[in-house]
Amino acid sequence: MTKRVDVTVPTPDGSCPSLLVTPDGEGPWPAVIFFMDAGGVRPAMVTMAEHLAGLGYVVLLPEMYYRHGPYEPFNLATAFSDGDERARLFGMIGGLTKAMVASDTGGFLDFLAGRPEVGGTKVGTTGYCMGGGLSLTAAAHHPDRIAAAASFHGGQLASDAPDSPHRVVGRITGRVLVAGAEDDGSYPPEQAELLERALTEGGVDHTLETYPAHHGFAVPDNPTYDEAAATRHWQALQDLYGATLTN
Repeated sequence: MTKRVDVTVPTPDGSCPSLLVTPDGEGPWPAVIFFMDAGGVRPAMVTMAEHLAGLGYVVLLPEMYYRHGPYEPFNLATAFSDGDERARLFGMIGGLTKAMVASDTGGFLDFLAGRPEVGGTKVGTTGYCMGGGLSLTAAAHHPDRIAAAASFHGGQLASDAPDSPHRVVGRITGRVLVAGAEDDGSYPPEQAELLERALTEGGVDHTLETYPAHHGFAVPDNPTYDEAAATRHWQALQDLYGATLTN
């Protein structure tokens, strides 16, 4: 069992509605920031945050589209095929810059540091799809506070964009886990090679893996959800955080 509460996290740009999920029992526990995928905070993301909390972590799930105000949730079964919904989705994705994420993460970390449920100073991050890049970006901009960063089927991790995550990952001082999918046009082998090089040159402790699955394998409401790959990803997270956040 887990406990969840709606919270509002102050950031330099305003107030970010978020969900805080804690394990059942007596804390404190290490904290993890859970970066949503492009579909936004919705029941599937909440279910995943609860699963992660059940592994023994305080999980903060922030609504990264908060600058847009309230919005109609996306249905991933149609979000990319319906023209209007695709335009709305990509408009919101494009409106969230890496600089915003770096700034927001400072607010998230300060919020977690003030929570009685949270123990220790080491924080982890994880992210899915769009959130994979956000997770790595957060760790790069807050290397003194984020001890572990994971990305699952993250897209555009080493693109031509000036704010591509691979340009800053060398700053990370914690451990990095990146799990891509074999079938993922948003993270082709050449991007994986660039990311690997950047992490190696930065002296970052990292693991890059490729799961035999499609993009979106870990998210239960995604049409490409893969139960075996999702189970593997939970174990990988448990191993990552167990080695970095509890010692």
